[in-house]
Amino acid sequence: MRVKEIIKPLKLSGIPEAPSFVEGVINLRGSIIPVVDLRKRFGYSDCSYHAECRLLITVVARQFVGLIVDAVTEVVTIQVRELRPAPSVAKVSGYRYLIGVCLVKDVLVMLVNPDKIFGHRVSNELQRFSTETGAV
Repeated sequence: MRVKEIIKPLKLSGIPEAPSFVEGVINLRGSIIPVVDLRKRFGYSDCSYHAECRLLITVVARQFVGLIVDAVTEVVTIQVRELRPAPSVAKVSGYRYLIGVCLVKDVLVMLVNPDKIFGHRVSNELQRFSTETGAV
């Protein structure tokens, strides 16, 4: 329920001295929204943007943030009772990002907690940026 809309990527404007995974900001109907590349944030190799890429406009740390994803294939609603804890083998550094796992049409889906995507310092910086520009 945190995803407000799914859009095609818009033209980005850079942010000086931003963390490497913050690609810049977009102007979405008058709101200035920071955009984060989830591949970079999670340590995956860079992927050039292609026709399938989308921006998930979501709320993270009480502010709008655009999350770049490789593709959106389906939107589903997951009931809390369908969630299972992440497997214990996943209890490595990336484990902190997960809410849990569930099956969707026999496919295992890992659910990411948007509030855990950023460290406290980065969340504060993005929030300060949004406050100073009056964006969100």
